[in-house]
Amino acid sequence: MEYFPIFLRLQDEPCLLVGGGEVALRKVRLLRSAGARLTVVAPALVAELAAMADSGEIRHLPRAVAAEDISGYRLVVAATDDREVNRMVSQAAQAQGIPANVVDDPELSSYITPSIVDRSPLVIAVSTGGGVPVLARLIRARLEGLIPAGFGNLARFASRFRDQVKARFGNVEERRAFWESVLEGPLAERVMNGDEAAAEADMLARLAASDTPPSGAVYLVGAGPGNPDLLTFRALRLMQQADVVLYDNLVSDPLLELVRRDAERIFVGKQRANHTLPQEDINSLMVRLAGEGKRVLRLKGGDPFTFGRGGEEIEALAAEGIPFEVVPGITSASGAAAYAGIPLTHRDYAQSVTFVTGHRQDGSITLDWPALTRTQQTVVVYMGVTMAAELCAEFIRHGKAGTTPAAVVERATTERQRTVIGTLETLPGLIQAHSISSPALIIVGDVVALSSRLGWFRRAETAL
Repeated sequence: MEYFPIFLRLQDEPCLLVGGGEVALRKVRLLRSAGARLTVVAPALVAELAAMADSGEIRHLPRAVAAEDISGYRLVVAATDDREVNRMVSQAAQAQGIPANVVDDPELSSYITPSIVDRSPLVIAVSTGGGVPVLARLIRARLEGLIPAGFGNLARFASRFRDQVKARFGNVEERRAFWESVLEGPLAERVMNGDEAAAEADMLARLAASDTPPSGAVYLVGAGPGNPDLLTFRALRLMQQADVVLYDNLVSDPLLELVRRDAERIFVGKQRANHTLPQEDINSLMVRLAGEGKRVLRLKGGDPFTFGRGGEEIEALAAEGIPFEVVPGITSASGAAAYAGIPLTHRDYAQSVTFVTGHRQDGSITLDWPALTRTQQTVVVYMGVTMAAELCAEFIRHGKAGTTPAAVVERATTERQRTVIGTLETLPGLIQAHSISSPALIIVGDVVALSSRLGWFRRAETAL
């Protein structure tokens, strides 16, 4: 390592900052967030620094810096636009054994300031050795998305019980196993959701009866339309915590790769006329696994509550008293439309949108056709590819013009996405000619015609 990572305690420690511009202001904000007592040496200050000096938040020496100013400080930062001044400040500080940083100049610095993810008391620092600070910031941005703000609350909560856990478990391995069960389970979710009273009661009960098996829970998570980048932060975090994952055929391999490596994976997918597991068996399986103390992730393509049978599944869990949580996902209709350049609503074309499923459990088509054939409306048909000819014929039979634009979007949002555009009259033939298969959605309405101009991800293969 070129730099040894270390965290300094600066609470109420004297620190010196040389410079009074915008760069200096950013460093002042950072050092003050760590509780440092700051002296700023500069002939002039930007407005915000001047206000801090006037209010007594910082001490200001209104002159050019001199070598004798640099003494008795815990930390020194040089943030002027004069490299020779910065060099003098750094050399004077280092001669006295004081860590010194020259902003954006690692050559003159004895330490560098990393990019910081602040979830105090949890703090993560990222550094590229000062060579590529932009890369460090990009990595920090990714970490910001992966680490919820609630982790700070969780760190504070856990620290309150550190001594009690240590006293209860003399063995290091036992303590590790206990903390893993706490920090990756329902108790942690309660803390991050703001219910610390319930979490504290749960923690005390666990400590009092630590030999009892952990309680399980089910997380019903929407995996979105297929692109892993469209997962919610919460979905990704729960995928990394699960003991067992029940997933369907709409969950792509790249999505499944984000699941915790050692989690048990059980395929429970359902396809038309080919149900791997009946819904009742899936419900029973979730209840059984959670009853065994496992964290069960029910991973569903799209959104659990949009033609995903999520309501049926949580009804079964609620009836058995199993704790559960529902994490919404981007529904397939939103993903497909966005990636195909088809706005589902538009002031000039459609004032409403309706989602329907292409067939019922018995394979029949029973829809409210008068409602679906109104003007100024977009209709999205889930699970309708195999019945496309019948669906399009019914639209026309109930008054929709055969020239109405219609599209099918296959494997939306993924690298394998295909968008085929035609009309109600031509779409069934296009689906057959292009060998379109599930997962795919059909979109009907005048907004479909906008795809030729607004499509940004993959251009439509067949235009109107």
